[in-house]
Amino acid sequence: MRQILAAAAELQELCQSEGWRFCVIGGIAVMRWGNPRTTVDVDVTLLTGFGNEGHFLDQLLTKFQPRYQNCREFALANRIALLQTANGVRLDVALAGFPFEERAVSRATPYEFCPDVSLVTVSAEDLIVTKAFADRPRDWNDIEGVLLCQQGKLNWDVIVSELSILCELKEAPEIVDRLLTLRDELQ
Repeated sequence: MRQILAAAAELQELCQSEGWRFCVIGGIAVMRWGNPRTTVDVDVTLLTGFGNEGHFLDQLLTKFQPRYQNCREFALANRIALLQTANGVRLDVALAGFPFEERAVSRATPYEFCPDVSLVTVSAEDLIVTKAFADRPRDWNDIEGVLLCQQGKLNWDVIVSELSILCELKEAPEIVDRLLTLRDELQ
């Protein structure tokens, strides 16, 4: 796990030195807000906006190795850069620009995972939103852990508002209902 946190800190250092807005999401954020679990990669949301992603990718590719040939083209087409550190830790950098992503990055806060590693991570509320929106079995397990660990501390107005907008776009309002049912079952 130490290697994963060091890789996240390395990516964060680049983002901060460039003045980029970002936050750590995924398994590392789950370790902060929910039940500790292992993760094999670093997931980051990086605000690039639309139209200037190439500049960010060029900088990322000077510091980190691509995991695939044509990594830059793949990232431009799919809005995710699949990279790795020199020692092989996988980095998944989402190229963000939507209003929810901007708000999530603005709500992110630093957290000290160990004495020499502090990482800017997504809020518990935004972690729940992104996990519910993804709607995969592992994500629902992560959500349950966050709900149990953060009981009574979550801003449900933010969660429901943000998730409702995203689920409307996805035409999947049942995700909001599933989350609220899970919340009620765990209380």
